[in-house]
Amino acid sequence: MAALKITLTPPLEAENALETSLREAFQSKKASLRPPFSLAIPSPDQYTLLNRAILHGVLTEPQFAKTHIKHLHAIVTDGYATFVTLLLGLVNNLYPKLLASVKTQLLWLTDQTVCVLGIGYDAVLVSLLRQIVGADCSDGNLWLCSKLVTLFLEQWDRLLEDSPHVLSFALYTFLRVLTDHCRGGSVEKLETLKRLEIHLCVKIMREEFHLCLKIGRDFIRLLQDLVHVPEFRAMLKDIVFNPCVFNVVGFQFKDVSQIYSTRTSSRYSLLRISPDMETQLRFLLTSIKLGHQKRHQVWFAKKFLNEPDKEFVIIDIVRFICCAHHPPNEIIQSDIVPRWALIGWLLTSCRRNDVVANVKLALFYDWLFFDERVDTIMNIEPAILLMVHSIPKYVDITHALLEFLLHLVDSYDVERKSVLVKGVSSAFQLLVRKGVIRSLDVLISCPALHPALKERLKRLLACGKLESS
Repeated sequence: MAALKITLTPPLEAENALETSLREAFQSKKASLRPPFSLAIPSPDQYTLLNRAILHGVLTEPQFAKTHIKHLHAIVTDGYATFVTLLLGLVNNLYPKLLASVKTQLLWLTDQTVCVLGIGYDAVLVSLLRQIVGADCSDGNLWLCSKLVTLFLEQWDRLLEDSPHVLSFALYTFLRVLTDHCRGGSVEKLETLKRLEIHLCVKIMREEFHLCLKIGRDFIRLLQDLVHVPEFRAMLKDIVFNPCVFNVVGFQFKDVSQIYSTRTSSRYSLLRISPDMETQLRFLLTSIKLGHQKRHQVWFAKKFLNEPDKEFVIIDIVRFICCAHHPPNEIIQSDIVPRWALIGWLLTSCRRNDVVANVKLALFYDWLFFDERVDTIMNIEPAILLMVHSIPKYVDITHALLEFLLHLVDSYDVERKSVLVKGVSSAFQLLVRKGVIRSLDVLISCPALHPALKERLKRLLACGKLESS
């Protein structure tokens, strides 16, 4: 019984330590993996070894998978914590490299851990959601979407009772993924998947609206991207014009502004960034000096933005940089690549107008509803620094960003314009008060900016002061 490989590893690449440990455990315990199983209670070290061996067995011997899982049920003493931790490590570190047959077993195993409510299964589900690649309609990616959406629907009652937060993560992910799948046209393989994804999202929104409230304001941002889909258009219409149809225990939902005022946790923006992409972005923003980032950016673009549709991933990257990567002061005050510079490069990498608009919206979204009691200055800092540092050399970027922000205030939600005026002016005031910029004169008195634009900014700030008082 030779131990089979679980990953497709290039010839010159060293085997991953986790894969090695699973294979070696399988080889050392192979005599124990067939009935009759030993009734002896294993020592802690032997218990861990047996968990590794069983995991490798399930992944590489589908024909014995049910035997292996019965063995696991028989020996488990820690609520499956050891086994689930191994499973999580596998998803986080190896998923893209796993063989197709191993991925099939991995999803089956995940379903089994949900059935027994294994300690930490929710983290495995979240990690699998992160493995769904944005703007990618390849067979493998669509297969993962299909498997996960089916799992969430089939395990609905169990998840709702034990880990409802996972359903809110699923909602965020599939709302975002649906924008990619709707762009894919009416391809047969996409149509069935789209119907399933829409069904899951609508079920969560209509039956468990409190999970939408958990997401906060980014829920509305994602929903607006799907307004061309009848089910989502109806949902948005009810949220804005008929909020009383939503029953939330212990909370009276009266107006969409209640969602606007809830900052979206960084855990949601992390969902649309794969662990590998997150590692590369954090490396760029913590270890590379400004002026030396070009080759790293070229490498990043080749790896993650290498196809025309991949531009849409930039929207998620910008949201991640603003909301989930908040460097400490020693990094901010050093010569490491600042967040605004990376966002500037990403913005200039966009070729499609609709992507540019959505990237700008991702950059400014927290400005619109900013309230320093619940929001953080770190979410709004990159946009102001990008505008200021683009003067005078790249003043067209400053002009385009400022014009877009003022246009958002005027048109994003006309009925609640006062909320937006207050949010944006509060953001400007706090950025000056905290010393992120010395004064707004850098924009208001900039000779390179159009006078009409500067006048609109002055009016906005004056209206904001009136709103505050």
